[in-house]
Amino acid sequence: MNCAYYVVDAFTDRVFRGNPAGVCVLSEFPERKLMQSIAAENNLSETAFVVRRNGFYGRRRSIRAGRFA
Repeated sequence: MNCAYYVVDAFTDRVFRGNPAGVCVLSEFPERKLMQSIAAENNLSETAFVVRRNGFYGRRRSIRAGRFA
């Protein structure tokens, strides 16, 4: 599985301010346990998992501090 992983600064217009969140761009959604492992490894308050379909990105799940949202 290949994953493009980005850290974004949410709720701000300045770099390295606001709330850092992870965004993992995938070709398909992985199993829940793998998403939890990816989020735990990167240790951010929230990690979103997105997949591109029909020219748009859809978020299926986000993980917050070890929980599924």
